[in-house]
Amino acid sequence: MIDFSKFDNIIDMTMYFNTDEKCKQAITEARWGVGDEQDVECPYCHEHHCVVRKDGKFRCKHCGKNFSCLVKTIFHNTKLPLIKWFVAMYLISSHKKGISSHQLSRDLKVTQSTAWYMLQKVRLLYKQSDEDSFEGTVECDEAYIGGKEKWKHKSMKTPHTQGRSTKTKTPVFGMMERSEFINGVGEIEPITYVHAFVVEQTDGATLLPYIQQFVEDGSRVITDELNAYNGLAALGYDHKRVHHGAEEYANGDVFTNSIEGFGSHFRRMIVGCYHDVSDEHLQQYIDEAVYRWNTRKMSESARFAHMFAKSIGLVRKWSEIRIGLVAA
Repeated sequence: MIDFSKFDNIIDMTMYFNTDEKCKQAITEARWGVGDEQDVECPYCHEHHCVVRKDGKFRCKHCGKNFSCLVKTIFHNTKLPLIKWFVAMYLISSHKKGISSHQLSRDLKVTQSTAWYMLQKVRLLYKQSDEDSFEGTVECDEAYIGGKEKWKHKSMKTPHTQGRSTKTKTPVFGMMERSEFINGVGEIEPITYVHAFVVEQTDGATLLPYIQQFVEDGSRVITDELNAYNGLAALGYDHKRVHHGAEEYANGDVFTNSIEGFGSHFRRMIVGCYHDVSDEHLQQYIDEAVYRWNTRKMSESARFAHMFAKSIGLVRKWSEIRIGLVAA
């Protein structure tokens, strides 16, 4: 099996994956191991005992279908060289604030529309799992994206859009778990993990179900003074508040600064790299920001290995990040 830990920079990665054959070999070994063709599992009927054809593809003896190692991966039916996909994954996962389709098109020597398509395909790998949950201490906060009208004439501006108004802004709800991990030298370091989603409203009927779904019962939940959180104690949570209206931003370890920091990081990603994001694709960009935040302690090689595994369907939940983080 290929040792991904040696790909701690893009030069080493491109020097190794310099042909489509090497890329396909890595995909085949990761999906089915380095044994003989009897280990290959048909992606259609899930039976083994597949044989290798002369063109390098596989044929299932059970259902008779032919397939390549790219079936049911993000590379299926691609006309681009696989090395360009590998470089794209490396660049997208390593840039702290993302990479625009225009920059990616220049780096890969593809058209801007092709680069945008590749970005969208890779962003599908970032999708958050509904099965993951938080426990311990969890911070919750809302953010409001868009809505700036400073370039509009005064007569054209939408009135009463300040604060938590959703007339011109899209609300995003985030939850952040405070946790710890063991670093490479055996020391315990603090770390935070986040979930974030586009929501229609920021009332209790909308936000409390998210908390119930993603936060374990009995956890300590820290919020601001928004009335939407009033029912948390009745749901069995240890609810703590920080009163921003009274200019209180921390009371010991009761604060929401960490989740607010994620919101600030996401805004800088949008303004500094993408400039503008439509509501239609906003959740995908949030998923991307969540992935970057949750893997920020990973090494470059560990993050690329994780992205590679997701690209061929081997990692479905971001909770695998915790395992990869310890391994890194």
